[in-house]
Amino acid sequence: MSWFRRWRAYMAWRFPPGAFVPPLLALSFSGVCLSRLLRGSREWPSFFPALAAFVCVFLFFLQLRFIDEFRDAGAAAPRRPGPPVPLGLPSLRQIGRALAVAAVVQVIFAAVLSPRALLPLAAVWACMALAAKEFLVASRIRPRLRARVWGRVLAAPLIYFFAASCDWLPRQAAPPPGLVLFLAVAFFNGLLVELGRGIRPPAPERTGAGASGSRGGPRKALRAHRVVLLLSFHGTMLAGSRLDFFLPTVLVMSVLLMLVLRVGSNFLDDPRAGSGKKLETYSGLFVMASYLFMGVIPLGAAQWTR
Repeated sequence: MSWFRRWRAYMAWRFPPGAFVPPLLALSFSGVCLSRLLRGSREWPSFFPALAAFVCVFLFFLQLRFIDEFRDAGAAAPRRPGPPVPLGLPSLRQIGRALAVAAVVQVIFAAVLSPRALLPLAAVWACMALAAKEFLVASRIRPRLRARVWGRVLAAPLIYFFAASCDWLPRQAAPPPGLVLFLAVAFFNGLLVELGRGIRPPAPERTGAGASGSRGGPRKALRAHRVVLLLSFHGTMLAGSRLDFFLPTVLVMSVLLMLVLRVGSNFLDDPRAGSGKKLETYSGLFVMASYLFMGVIPLGAAQWTR
């Protein structure tokens, strides 16, 4: 199998672009647009800051996937969240090289944007490195809360901060006021995605990170999912108010909230195979809409009404 076919097969299996590009594009472009709104600008961001934000955000999540491959290779088979990289696909050594190449690409984009952008880039890398070492989470909080899950959750606000910094860092040293609220929403959104991924119908063969949210039982996992969903919804409403875009935000996000809650209730009533995946999909749509309403849509509306 050629080099290109190996990587195409790997990406289709482990990191399908069709599934990851839309939400990551929403996250990255939202961060850049949010920064402009908080700085008082109503103009669309320039092309290169938006491109740098998307490329680096996409590579952040791809690097998290690569890190999981190394952790899976050393994990006991009953605890493995997915099958190891099979023969015919890139080896761990090749994945390690790709991890380094992705880092070089990020450094180039950040340095061209502004040398100061290397600081938030390094902060995300530090969080990912701690997650790779299973930093205290698995052993000191709860064994079932895998470090890979919390690594992504804790990285989410840092990644969103980096995306926003692609706009303001070339112009000023300090972030625009009010950014902390949006970082908190990014944290809850990341947690919501991970909880949605973990809720599945009970099955004795499901173990590992893919079932981490359900090991206490689907009902308990869904209860946690609903709490985080409401926190994310409330945070998005506060963000909409901060951006003077409260009414459209509450109307659309309320509909999505009801849909996710309904899908969760249907899951409890009839936890058939595939119902957990539906909840994951609707949770992802809710998160993607939350990011869009924290930057892209308000800025677009400001352009439309000028």
